[in-house]
Amino acid sequence: MEDTVNIREITLNDAEAIQNIRKAISEDDAGVDFIKVIEQQISEDAGKSSLVAEINGNVIGYMISTSLYAGFGIKKSAWILAIGVHPDFMGQGIGVALAMKICDIYKEKGIKYIYSSVVWDSTDVLSFFKKLGFERSEFINLRKKL
Repeated sequence: MEDTVNIREITLNDAEAIQNIRKAISEDDAGVDFIKVIEQQISEDAGKSSLVAEINGNVIGYMISTSLYAGFGIKKSAWILAIGVHPDFMGQGIGVALAMKICDIYKEKGIKYIYSSVVWDSTDVLSFFKKLGFERSEFINLRKKL
């Protein structure tokens, strides 16, 4: 009998599990303060939607997103800010399930486009988003070193 994956809204109690997933994926992200990130996500701003995937009460994946209502040429849109699936569960459709649920949530809110930003040489992440139907947008990411 297969364990059922449950997808639900993120809570502050999920911060440690998410931190552990990030660390299992990449030591470079071990310093991210997910308590602060999740506190921002569950604040009173109704435009944010973030999810976790769990099996038997254990968080095995997450997706953090937000929506914007104005920007440089963007009207109402959503952005996937972060996604992670514990390496022990990668390749089992967990990330796809999280992404599809996020898309459904934003579609219900009347949002027509969802974006994400990916490092150009992250072929695994690019492949994941292409599999979901994402394509290049009309935007160029800019940055300034401070």
